[in-house]
Amino acid sequence: AVSSNFTGAMRAIVERFEHKTEHQVTLIFGATGKHYAQIHNGAPFDIFFAADSIRPQRLEKEGVALPKSRFTYAFGKLVLWSPKAGYLDAGADSLSKQSFRHLALANPKLAPYGKAAFEVLDYLGLRAKLSPKIVRGENIGQTFQFVKSGNAELGFIALSQIQKPGFAIEGSLWRVPEALYTPIEQQAVVINNGLVSQQFIRFVKSDEAREIIHGFGYSTP
Repeated sequence: AVSSNFTGAMRAIVERFEHKTEHQVTLIFGATGKHYAQIHNGAPFDIFFAADSIRPQRLEKEGVALPKSRFTYAFGKLVLWSPKAGYLDAGADSLSKQSFRHLALANPKLAPYGKAAFEVLDYLGLRAKLSPKIVRGENIGQTFQFVKSGNAELGFIALSQIQKPGFAIEGSLWRVPEALYTPIEQQAVVINNGLVSQQFIRFVKSDEAREIIHGFGYSTP
């Protein structure tokens, strides 16, 4: 079970892992809150890569996750993005000065990136003003699609969704200062401690995997 923001990085990691080991990994992407609820109710996942630290901690306390298996695999970065070049050249001021119909962000109850986006709007004093324009994606993947498709002119998404190794970032963006939101510490936890789970976790912690993670715009511990 993998948080939607980590889709590109995880696919790249799994491709490398499968090539090295000949194991096969099945990936299910979605909102962290939704994955937590599924695992809590017995969904047969082996490992959970969340977009926060809260849900993995809960699973550990509830006895669902393997004790002491929790670790931080990445720190996420929040950006405001538009596929239109130059649209966000004014940075944060674009939110109050630009004329737009829709601002996309992820459901803050399910997605940590959505929670971070609301923290930014609160800091800027724009939450009430922009509330009628906000459209919510169930997860950060759906939020990205709202903006990419043009259904929303701009949106708060994960940097990893537009930063890919070897490719230039398209459109325009405001890199939200990390001081404006609670750090997005993304943790993983083991649910089923099989041999392949152990092997995969070791690979995720390796320098090879960390290089992939950095390439998608994350920092690591």
